[in-house]
Amino acid sequence: MYRTIAVSVLAAASFTAASAETEEAGIRQAFVAKFPKMSVESVSRTPFAGIYEVVVAGDVFYTDAKLSYLFSGNLLDVRSGQPRNITQETNAKLASGALVKATDFAVKRVKGSGKRVVYTFEDPNCGYCKELQKELAKLNDVTIYTFLWPILSPDSVEKSKAIWCSKDRAKSWEDYMIKGVALKGKTDCDTSALERNAKLAQRFNLKGTPAIYIASGEQVGGYVPAEKLEAVLSGAPAR
Repeated sequence: MYRTIAVSVLAAASFTAASAETEEAGIRQAFVAKFPKMSVESVSRTPFAGIYEVVVAGDVFYTDAKLSYLFSGNLLDVRSGQPRNITQETNAKLASGALVKATDFAVKRVKGSGKRVVYTFEDPNCGYCKELQKELAKLNDVTIYTFLWPILSPDSVEKSKAIWCSKDRAKSWEDYMIKGVALKGKTDCDTSALERNAKLAQRFNLKGTPAIYIASGEQVGGYVPAEKLEAVLSGAPAR
């Protein structure tokens, strides 16, 4: 009898999963039909009956099973004493995945074990970015990925190209940002990374530099003192 019950439970679970997949596929098709120019990244059920999460080009939307309504904003789970921001969790997960995939287009620096990860978006002409380097220098056991995002002036673009084209990008970045060493060398290498970084910053809806993220995808802020960043990293999972 127990075996019969177990088989029935598994069959019911399989049917439920298949039903969910069918509904999600239907929502995806309906979305594409209504908004053909928009690319759907994922469709998934939320903990709330009849409400689905749709991720489109990095933006999170919610809809019903028939796509009769579409809305955006923070979806909060308030069933427990402490409200849980489901939208914020999704955004952090999306950011984390996008950042990991983009590390080949960042200047990489490793300190100590490098087990903790920090991502920054910076412009070489940004004063606060230069101040941030002093704070980052105080951290231990971190890997820092810096996405060059030259937005302040045409000169920012040329400096970013010089850093990206140098044999030792990390040294070139630190020499210029911390020591004020003039940038020399070629700027005619493949600098398409700068364009990719700009698109990534646009996806995150960033408005300026610096911008800091940690491995979880959480945005910490702009210029952040080492003490605050250390506190955040201490509670963040290692990569």
